[in-house]
Amino acid sequence: MLGFNDMTGRAQLSGCVAGVCLLFACSSAGADERLALLSADDLELANDYTRFIESMDRKYFERVIALNGESNAAFETLSLENEYSDYDIRVTRGPVIEKFGRMLALGNKTSPGRGDRVLTWGRFYSLDAHPRTPHVGMLHATIVLQFFETGEPSAVGWLGVMPATRIDEDLQALKALTDSHFARHDKSPDLYRRLICKGTEDTVARWRRRPACSGVSFYGPPLFRGDARQSFEFVSALFDDFVATYLDQVEKRDALPVTPADQAAQDDMRRRWLLDQLYSDPYSSKIVPFEAWSLANMPPQVKF
Repeated sequence: MLGFNDMTGRAQLSGCVAGVCLLFACSSAGADERLALLSADDLELANDYTRFIESMDRKYFERVIALNGESNAAFETLSLENEYSDYDIRVTRGPVIEKFGRMLALGNKTSPGRGDRVLTWGRFYSLDAHPRTPHVGMLHATIVLQFFETGEPSAVGWLGVMPATRIDEDLQALKALTDSHFARHDKSPDLYRRLICKGTEDTVARWRRRPACSGVSFYGPPLFRGDARQSFEFVSALFDDFVATYLDQVEKRDALPVTPADQAAQDDMRRRWLLDQLYSDPYSSKIVPFEAWSLANMPPQVKF
């Protein structure tokens, strides 16, 4: 059987423990000279975003290490850059969450297809989880904040699960959590759910990932037009709740027996994710270096 192994993107190992070692190799807000270009309100928002993703890194790497039963986990790290962004990758592995990866991209210029606005300051942050059990799918969670020389700042993201064996109770729980969050803010999730189910115009449908329609994609109209602060607070709160609930489901389902059909469903889902990143997703296929995305978000193994 042929297989894809993510060792291609593997980088330096470090023996630090989550919450103790340096979280981001190249993302210190105080040392970022581009921050000086922001208004006082935008600077405050940029710093709040940075503090938020640092807290997510600490919280969820610690949670994954606890699930994996490891008191002194090793991390793989990678830093590289291209004309669009500087990339900071961090990964840990284990028996329950086979691979958990983070990507932080520090924006250098506006990506193709995103208009002609000039980027002043931008960050992309993602968490990807690949559990051992096929009864819980793969997690892909992102949150993005961007400021431009002209026009409204952008606070967006993507929160979803690519299921293998479907447990409707769990998928409905994620959907209910998402819908409740929208309802508390007197917002409808319908448009943002359609975006996660069908993708955007620049994805290639033939090769696209197949998410459960439990989460949402915020890569669409602003949630709160003219108020990036409110949009960020909305997306960040849901990001935290969605990832926490997902990991609760991994812990709950990890010991369930696995049938050949379950394993085949996981193999198919993981293969589809690789095809999505190679041929459908406009960022991984055209902009983000292979070494970065393969280490950050690929399953530990893909079978063909």
